[in-house]
Amino acid sequence: MIDARRNRRRLAVAVLAVFAIVVVFSIRLIDIQVVRADDLKSVAGTNYRTDTLWGTRGSIVDENGTVLATSVDRFNITAAPINVDLEGFERRVSGEGKRTVHVSVMEALQEIADITGADVQQMYTTLTADPDAQWALLVKGIKLDAFRAVVDLRIPWVYSEPQPARSYPNGAIAGNLVGLMGTDGPLSGTEFQWNDCLASDNGQVSYAVSEDGVRMPGSEVVEDAAVDGGTVHLTIDADLQWFAQQALAEQGSAIGAQWGTAFVVDVKTGKIRAAADWPTVDPNDLNSAGADDSGARSFTAPYEPGSVIKTATVASLLDAGKLSASTKFEIPAGYTIPGVGFTIRDSVLHGGGLRYTTAGVLVESSNIGIAQMTELMPLQQRIDYLHKFGFGSGTSGADFLGEDEGYVRPAPSDVITSVTQQFGQGMTATSAQVASLYQTVANGGVRMPLTLVEGCEKPDGSYTDVPDPQGTRVVSEYAADTTMLMLEGVTTQYHLANVLAVPGYRIAAKSGTAEVADGDGYGSDRIVSIAGAFPVDDPQYAIVVTFAKPVTMKTSAAAAPTFNAIVKQVIKTYRVTPSTVPAPDNPLFW
Repeated sequence: MIDARRNRRRLAVAVLAVFAIVVVFSIRLIDIQVVRADDLKSVAGTNYRTDTLWGTRGSIVDENGTVLATSVDRFNITAAPINVDLEGFERRVSGEGKRTVHVSVMEALQEIADITGADVQQMYTTLTADPDAQWALLVKGIKLDAFRAVVDLRIPWVYSEPQPARSYPNGAIAGNLVGLMGTDGPLSGTEFQWNDCLASDNGQVSYAVSEDGVRMPGSEVVEDAAVDGGTVHLTIDADLQWFAQQALAEQGSAIGAQWGTAFVVDVKTGKIRAAADWPTVDPNDLNSAGADDSGARSFTAPYEPGSVIKTATVASLLDAGKLSASTKFEIPAGYTIPGVGFTIRDSVLHGGGLRYTTAGVLVESSNIGIAQMTELMPLQQRIDYLHKFGFGSGTSGADFLGEDEGYVRPAPSDVITSVTQQFGQGMTATSAQVASLYQTVANGGVRMPLTLVEGCEKPDGSYTDVPDPQGTRVVSEYAADTTMLMLEGVTTQYHLANVLAVPGYRIAAKSGTAEVADGDGYGSDRIVSIAGAFPVDDPQYAIVVTFAKPVTMKTSAAAAPTFNAIVKQVIKTYRVTPSTVPAPDNPLFW
């Protein structure tokens, strides 16, 4: 009985205690939320901070997912000037108990400078500009190891915040295609052209801070969530791109060339598997190449391509029914253009009397024979065919930033150029356009727009901007296939056959040696090329190699070893099966 009364008293006391506590907290809550609400809101507003939530810029990858451009973590070193004691601070010495050393503000800043390379005086000016500020940027965008070293300094008024930065893990591989990023955004190439896909949207997070500038745990409020950028998928193979760049650099240096380009295109689809420039830029270092070499010359820099254009001329005449592979031509020592007295000669001077078939004119690369062929077709029709192949009125179709259309002199044209542009002099084209020509001929006369970008993959896995190229017939299948069979003679019957041929594979090719115009007409400089496609019995890849202004070898023979090396690498990369159908007879003479 006595125990029961004691329990009831204890319970009553406990209830009264709980009631008292509730009353006290209620009064306190009313005081905070009602009586002193305005004052507290004012104080909180001055101790609230908003930071950026950084979205991650999307990556650029090759056809296999190899990363060519990505975002990496970098860190900004910040400070709270309001917490800085200009007299310095005490730092505990590691491993020595409670012993401390005095560190002045300038000594602390010097320690940061030693790690990051920042300017001490500039940091001091920033730190002292507004002594009541809770945030000031001291150093921007340092790497993780430097960030950790700064944290280890244990400077009480120094803080940090993450900031994404751009990195190119494969360096100069495809640097010409990927493009450059500056401090204020993309500058060129895919980075610029596809910025709408790659760009992220930053968000904001707000949080309370104590009077000494320390973030209050649990106070974060995300006002706007960050949105990451998408991934741009290129059509190139990074390994093949690397090989092409290396092959260009090796041969270009050996022959003293000014620059070189190499293209590999999937014949059936128009997808670019390699588009190499030499010299080229490493996007990690904006100063790694001069202005002329920091872009994609193969798309943006037209030149007079020379005899590789003869392929378009012959295919056009075949399509128009003006000749056949066996049409007979008697080649004199020179061809004098009617009405102007200008004489065209072959690159190898001869006394005339040569008897070439159409195949012979093309394989032996006779300027005189091509000039004779121009008499078979009206000028405007010849120009129309060049335009249909994509010269002078359109680009390669890749939609690369700054891609040039080249130039074909329109009708009425001067009489000399109306002839010479049929063998690639007096007109200009880019390496991409030349590659498109050989893709078209190898694809049975159907021109596929060249494709460099597969599309944009959004963070949710969906694809946008997926290209759907529609082919355009330029010449008949008969004209294209006949031209391919004739071009095969360059790798079987021409003097470069032993350099260009790959055992087991039927390869069509065309050599080109173009004169380079200077202020006084055409000088001694040359642009040399080998262009072609293979296998002839089932064309899969078109390849173009070009070198500008070589010093030690000024003929197309300078480009032949690189063409051959790239063909072999394409065979390995894509496991191209050997030819199964033997080459037919290809009479060059009559």
